[in-house]
Amino acid sequence: MKKLIAAALLSSVLAGGFAFAADPVLGTWTADLAKSKITSGPAPKALSRTYTESGGVYTLESKSTAADGKQTSQSVQYRNGESMKVAEDASVDTIAAKKINENTWDFELKSGSKVVGRVHRVVSADGKTLSVHNTGTLPDGSKGDDHLVFEKQP
Repeated sequence: MKKLIAAALLSSVLAGGFAFAADPVLGTWTADLAKSKITSGPAPKALSRTYTESGGVYTLESKSTAADGKQTSQSVQYRNGESMKVAEDASVDTIAAKKINENTWDFELKSGSKVVGRVHRVVSADGKTLSVHNTGTLPDGSKGDDHLVFEKQP
């Protein structure tokens, strides 16, 4: 009987450990530009993202090298179910994040009270590929519809 109780306790602890596994988006991702479709302007030469999390607040650090060689970086924070201020982007004031399931998140980008963009982000079941679908209005008023594909870095 003691062995049965010990086995049940051990299996519940192990199952609980899997329930608290890290979000699969955490880590560094590099764009596979050959698989990506960018319609909002010239494709960058390079694009990477690093996701971290602390206390339920996620931070996305994005770095890109434009076609002309100019390097830029951006940082944004978000939390599930909340709208958070965006400090570095003049065209977007807030980002509202919603976790759909373990691998999928949706985001609304707002300028004032107007939604100017949406992002649908999915990590593949094997955790190796990140797909990011961005739609919205660009600062010049044109419409953007980009599908970015990233590969997880070791």
